[in-house]
Formats: sequence, C-alpha cells, structure tokens
Amino acid sequence: MSTSENKWRTVSNIPLKGAYGPEDIPDSHQEAMQAPPGAAPYMRGAYTEMYRGKPWRIFQLSGFGSPEEEGERIRFLLEHGETGFIMEHDRNTADHMYNVDHPEVLARKEDVGLTGAVIQSVRDYETVLNGIDLAKTYGHPGGGVVQHAPFALGCYWSVAKRRGLDLATLPGTGQSDFFLTYLGCVTKQQIPTDAGLRFNCDIIEFCAEHMKRWVPVSVAGYNGADSGLNAWQELGAVMANATEYLDEIKRRGNIPVEVAARSVGGMNFRVAMDFFEEIAKLRAARKMWHDLVSRRYGITDPKVKALRLHIVTAGSAMTYQQPLNNIARGTLMALASVLGGTQSLGVSGYDEALSIPSEHAHQMSLRIQQILQEETNVPAVADPLAGSYFVESLTAEVEEKAWAFFDEIQEQGGFLRALDSGWLHGKAAENQLAFQHRLESGEAELVGVTKYEDDETPFEMDGFRGQGGEWARANERLQAVRAERDGKRADTALKDVAAACRSDRNIMPAMLEACDAEVTVGEFGEVFRAAYGDWATPI
Repeated sequence: MSTSENKWRTVSNIPLKGAYGPEDIPDSHQEAMQAPPGAAPYMRGAYTEMYRGKPWRIFQLSGFGSPEEEGERIRFLLEHGETGFIMEHDRNTADHMYNVDHPEVLARKEDVGLTGAVIQSVRDYETVLNGIDLAKTYGHPGGGVVQHAPFALGCYWSVAKRRGLDLATLPGTGQSDFFLTYLGCVTKQQIPTDAGLRFNCDIIEFCAEHMKRWVPVSVAGYNGADSGLNAWQELGAVMANATEYLDEIKRRGNIPVEVAARSVGGMNFRVAMDFFEEIAKLRAARKMWHDLVSRRYGITDPKVKALRLHIVTAGSAMTYQQPLNNIARGTLMALASVLGGTQSLGVSGYDEALSIPSEHAHQMSLRIQQILQEETNVPAVADPLAGSYFVESLTAEVEEKAWAFFDEIQEQGGFLRALDSGWLHGKAAENQLAFQHRLESGEAELVGVTKYEDDETPFEMDGFRGQGGEWARANERLQAVRAERDGKRADTALKDVAAACRSDRNIMPAMLEACDAEVTVGEFGEVFRAAYGDWATPI
C-alpha cells in the first residue's frame, strides 16, 4: 500500500473511502438507525430531546499542590460556571497509598504536589471542601485508583456526615478504575486485581443499600485509550471490565444485577482528535451497553439499558510545543464529544503537557464548553449526524470490531486475567509504537511538532510551572493528625478495617468509621498490603 493510500485511515486503522453511500451501511445496523434518540438501543442518544432538555454537565478535573489550593481552584471553577467537580490527588502518595514520610516518597519528595493535592486524611478533605455545598454540588472525590477509592469515598462521605448531611441524598460519583494503574501508569505497589474487584463490588453494594443517588464506580476507558488502546479496543475493554463487575455481583447474590448495572452504567471515555471515529465510538458505546445488559443479563429496565457517558478530552493530544494550539484541539474534541451525545464533559487544559493546568487554562476549558452550549446552536438537535452514510458506516464498523475485541478478552479469561498476564498491555504498546512510526514516517502529522514547528508565536508559555515545597507542608499536617487525633479510636478502627479485609463482610462501613477517626492514607495502605500482598506486575 502506498503512503498516500495509507494516510486515509482512522487512528484505529480503519480504511476510509473517499465518499460513502447507502450501500456502505450494513443491514444489521438499519434497525438501530431507525430508533429515535431516547429509545432502545440508545445509539442516537440517551434522552429524547438531549441537550434541549438537559445540558451536559461541565465537569472539570482539578488538582493543585495543597488542600487549600485545590479547594480554591474548585471554588474558582464553580464560580465561573462549572456544574460539577473532580478532585485530583498527588500521584506519589495516593496511587501507592503512602504517607508523605514513607521511604519511597522521601526519595523523591521534590515531586510531591506536582500532580495534584496531597491529601492524607479526612482533615485534608475538609479543607478542600470548605465552602462547597455538597448537598447541591455534584462531586467526584478522586480515588481513580482501585485501592485508593475506599479511602477517597470514605473521607468525602465522612465530611458530609460531619456536616449533618444524609448520605442517601448525596449526589456524586466515584471511579475506582482498573485501567489507570494496572495498565497505563503501573505503580510500584498495589493490591492484586481480584482484591480490587472485591473492593469495587463492596462499594457497589454499599451504595445500592445506603446511597442511591451516588454512582459508585465508573469504568474509565479514558485511561485505557490514553495508554494506547484504539477506539474499538477501548470500547471492547470497557464492556469487558463492566462484565467482571456484573458477573461478580450476580455470583454474590446480595443485590439484583439490575441494580448493579444501573450503578456501573455510567462510563468514562476519552475523545481524541480523530473527529468522526470518536463520534462513532460514543454512538456505538450506547448500543453495545444496551445489547450487553439485555442479552447477557436479561435486563429490561430502560433506565438501566441507557448508558450514561462522561467524556474527558485526550490529555495525550496536548503538546508542549506551541501549547496555545491546544485550545483548538480541545475545542474540536469537545465538539466531537457533544455530537456523540455525552452527558458530562471535561476539557483538558491547553497547558496539560507542561504542568497542572493553570487558572487561565482551566478558565479556557470552561469557556470552550460554554461557547458550545450558548453560541453555536449545536445543542438544538439530538444526534445531528444521524443518517450520514459515513458516520453510520463507521459506527457499525467500530461496534463490530469492539465486540470482536471483547471476545478476545474473554478468551484470555476475562478482563482481570488480560491485565494479570500483560496481554492488554501488549495491545496498548503495539498501538503506541505504530503511531510513533506513523509520525516518524510522515504518514501522520502533529502541527507545531512534526510540521510548522519553526513558527515564532508570541505569548507562548516558556517552561514547566511546578508547585514547590509541598512535601514539608504535607508532613506538618501529617504529624499534626497523628498527635491530635484520638489514637485509641483510630487504632481500633484500623484493626476493624483489617478484620473486614480478611472476612467477607463489606469493607465500606469499617472504612467510613476509620476515615472519620482520622486514619491516614498510608496506614490504610499498610493494612491492604498486609491483607492482600502486591500485584504481580506483568511488565
């Protein structure tokens, strides 16, 4: 195949014709095309009127050095029009569940606080959430990492309880994601995948009984895609991950699988720069979820079968060269997300390749979404690309390939075994290498990086903006917690968490008590490692 012919392919390597017609839409896709938005199989949208009736939620990720600074940034975003917030924690401490005085953190303490706020106990959560109305604001307390999620949720919920709020009415979502640290950013220490599945199913069951407005977990295809999975692999892997949850909930038999499916059916995908392929992916995702829960689990409830989508635009698409170009990239990715029918959206900061997003970058991410909502008339029509020969053909092909990848994962023993063996890592790495080859060969271009890179653009940024000195401040807070808390209560509560880990009872009631007793993230980490050991990293 010539270079010119090879150019006209999607990023996921689907060949593109010069024009499309009705003959390109398979017969198997016709029935889904005919269903209107808000009707099964929901390919054309989760709601009948889509954004006329319910604008998408503006839901930005926010992480910044200290709890005080993170709280300030979240309040800034809410004051400027954000309709929900996502907390981001320091990766050095949160991902591994280390306190800041752990030897592994001490060895690189200058990095502490560069990737998010250093949050070690419920006190830090109280600081972040000061001045934020948790009863009315849709929150995401962080905890994107499986082993960190019980701590993050326990602390957030403890703050709500301290304020006298009824947890049953609290709005928000957790994540507890396998893709991030088991696939994309593998940590030095984390619990094995089966223990992670136990944690997540405990969270699902706890929320089903006590917190019906809370979305307990969110399968995060974003982190799989940013690790290298292509569009249809992301789809297949997300559905395989959800299947692990639902099969395990069904095996346990504590709650109806329909209840669990409603919990799991709020998913997180990445949208990158292949505009029409990403739109096709989101349309296919809704149809796949409908078909999965209908056929595999016999679910009939329309509310369960209608997938809820949160999108984050691709941070990996943001370049540190000529970073203001990323405002255009963010806008295009946001537009694709909206045309694909997302229900909430976060736009990556234009300076994400350089540092934690600045206040101006965060403001620009908000303004991109507000301009789309207020100035473009894009929200006026549900699924405006429906019937496009190209979009319908591409949606059908992405779905077909995604189901084939789903089946491949099942042949590996399921999603968790595909992680344990390194099989999924190999698939992601193949795509990363292939894309790098396309860049080096000239088959793919990045404006300002591989082409037009010699521009002299005024007002560009000039280097990394870090957050220095956070380790010392975090260590002071840690020592204060240890000195001032009720040590006997904290010790008793932590022992009960350890006992829960070694039993089959739900871990979350013990976690809530221990978080409220001001047990620290590193103390929980030691208990988890003692109970479950470390994951055998396959790479």
